[in-house]
Amino acid sequence: MNALFDLSGKAAIVTGSTRGIGRAIAEALVAAGARVVISSEDAADTARVAAELGMPGCACDVADDLQLAALVEFSLASLGRLDVLVCNAGITGKAGPFAEIDMDDYARVMAINLRSQVVMCNLALPHIAAGGGGAAILVASLSALRGNGRINAYALAKAGVAQLARNLAVEWGPRAVRVNAVSPGFIATELSGPLLADEGFMARRMSMTPLRRPGTPAEVAGAAVFLASPAGGFVTGHNLVVDGGTLVTDGS
Repeated sequence: MNALFDLSGKAAIVTGSTRGIGRAIAEALVAAGARVVISSEDAADTARVAAELGMPGCACDVADDLQLAALVEFSLASLGRLDVLVCNAGITGKAGPFAEIDMDDYARVMAINLRSQVVMCNLALPHIAAGGGGAAILVASLSALRGNGRINAYALAKAGVAQLARNLAVEWGPRAVRVNAVSPGFIATELSGPLLADEGFMARRMSMTPLRRPGTPAEVAGAAVFLASPAGGFVTGHNLVVDGGTLVTDGS
């Protein structure tokens, strides 16, 4: 294994890691040598994926502060240390303009997508620092970097995630903890299945993407491994966009 990407002996938590991007990140960290606590709010899914990967699992509703604390304590008890945190768990919420937003839905999206990451980092980063340093990767989104008429609270929360990474990078850098965000673009996952099957949507969206294809969960996971590993050792406070070029194109 290339030493630049070697995570042997490292201990990690990945929230929302039973499917899609979260599972791909967990699998990639394991392949790089890390031990990873698998977690989602569904206890059965968590147990199944943990067994499939041969890793410990701990169910956790990230909207519940006590469950977040229990996840960190479980991880420390299971792995003995903590070096890497990946905050991936999130929900999309109801689509539509802000003028028609359901404020209860807004509150839930903000709680799960942003507030939970603040709480989780406050719980986990002191342990990462105490072990000599490490990395946190906060999953944001391309939607936080572009205007959109239908992605409301989700985009707002993800913009907050990117800023959270910058602030925490400043706070924790002196203790050798690097904090970065990853912003996926359109990724082919189970959740994006209906969009992948919509020929009109795909034609429009791929015309806005220089690589002319959706990304894969593994490609987002590769970015996460880079940020967690020695290869990313001098990178902190960055928002790494993994979008096939959608952000920079003029659609031509």
